[in-house]
Order: sequence, then structure tokens, then C-alpha cells
Amino acid sequence: MATSPTWQLQEAKARLSELVQKALDEGPQMITRRGKASVVVIDAEELRRLQRPNSDFVDFLRIAPEIDLEIDRQRDSGRMLDL
Repeated sequence: MATSPTWQLQEAKARLSELVQKALDEGPQMITRRGKASVVVIDAEELRRLQRPNSDFVDFLRIAPEIDLEIDRQRDSGRMLDL
């Protein structure tokens, strides 16, 4: 899963215009306070999309974080049973 670019609160306040532009151009921007994730700046369209009450499963999958589901499976040759 890709992580959002991170800004310290002081840096975000000092460079607010740049932070907003990056949220518009590059996607969500994380702001930390005292070293802990605090808030995320996203563009308004993304917020509307996330708040849609009637979103369907396909929309959910589109906005869900990317997950690597590669699973190694062994071929089962079955088992011997005494009948």
C-alpha cells in the first residue's frame, strides 16, 4: 500500500499553498503533530466520492488501498483413506 507524503504541522502551516497544490496534483497529504499522524488533506472531489452514501462494491474496490494478495498454494495430492 502506498503511503501519503507526510508534513509536520509547522511545515504545513508555513507552506499551506504548496500543501494544497500537492493534494490537488498528487493526492492525499498526511499532516503529523508531535510525531503522530493527525489529519489528511485531500481534494474536495475525493471527499465527495468518499462520502457518497450509495456507493457500490465496485466503487469501494476502486478507493480501497492496494493490497498484495499473492498466495502460495501447494498442490494437495489428496490422502489415502481406508474404506
